[in-house]
Amino acid sequence: MQNEEAGFLRSEWSKFTDRCRWSWAGWLIVWREESSVKQWVFANIISAGFALTLDLAPVERALIIALGVLILAAECFNTAIERCVDYTSPAHHPLAKAAKDCGSAAVAITAIAAGLAWLIILFG
Repeated sequence: MQNEEAGFLRSEWSKFTDRCRWSWAGWLIVWREESSVKQWVFANIISAGFALTLDLAPVERALIIALGVLILAAECFNTAIERCVDYTSPAHHPLAKAAKDCGSAAVAITAIAAGLAWLIILFG
């Protein structure tokens, strides 16, 4: 029974490390190929710096930092959508444009949410 459990744990650990490698590879693609991600990382560093130095409640800090991370996640999704669209439809097509525009809108919406959170936290 212990051999079975050890085998299961090794298998799960292997799956976990694979997922970590794939996620890191995806992040490197986004980092290298999308200048907007670098801009958002810079904005997040500034935002987190303010969140950590201003007199905010821990939950307010957590919200600001989490929303900044969600902007980066939205950028990753947007990049994935763009790559899939470019792969399946290299020609200009209204549906391809709509898919890319919707991905971009997702990034904008998360950024608006982060901005609104800052406004509400600072000005009530």
